[in-house]
Amino acid sequence: MDDNLREIVLGVLAAGLTASLGWFARTYLWRRALRRRQRFLGLPNHSACLLVVGRKPGAGEGTVSRGDVLALLELSALAKECGAHVQVTFHDAVRQGFGEVTEFCIGGPVSNRRTAAHLRSLLPGVHVDASAEPGPDQAAFTVGGECYRMERGSVEHVLLARLTAGEASRPVFLACGQRGVTNQAAVRYLARHHAELARRYGPDGDFCLLLRVVNSQAYGPDVVELVGDVTQAATGAPPVPAAG
Repeated sequence: MDDNLREIVLGVLAAGLTASLGWFARTYLWRRALRRRQRFLGLPNHSACLLVVGRKPGAGEGTVSRGDVLALLELSALAKECGAHVQVTFHDAVRQGFGEVTEFCIGGPVSNRRTAAHLRSLLPGVHVDASAEPGPDQAAFTVGGECYRMERGSVEHVLLARLTAGEASRPVFLACGQRGVTNQAAVRYLARHHAELARRYGPDGDFCLLLRVVNSQAYGPDVVELVGDVTQAATGAPPVPAAG
């Protein structure tokens, strides 16, 4: 074998070895990121997850708001990436506790009784105004004594929470918004920032974030600002009203 042919053969072998090492490295990193995502979302391979959605207030039986439908689609895609199986159900058809399967609960307490139950049990420091009559406080959130009102289509809020009860239980995720579009915004925020949230709170950490959806009438669910981490206020006892 002359020198030119030897160099060609060695070059081909080196290129093949480099490509193989690169493929194995990318596969390893992809699998590690997938395992972290699966753990944080509580969605290991072939596991089950429950998507609980509310009915649109004032609409016909079985009607779901457009924003909630889109949120369900985004959650279904996220679960599929993790290799989990999805079951979608209405809020008034669930008759089980939490922790047995991972649960994503979509909607505020007015349209979703399951959300109302989770707020009472897991986020007692959160109050949502459930008034049916239009007014400045309709659908307003009160957390830690601070009131967050809704300006429809302009400034709206949503709570995004990851909650567990017990060391070995599966998490419950809440997207509790003032409108359907805010629920979708919270789900999209989770899909985009789950790696960052896992680093900040740990793969099994609980949190409750208050998000602001800006100008949804123009931008839909895409422009979202983090108002703050309200975990401590939301999970604590509600403040005692001052004596008159």
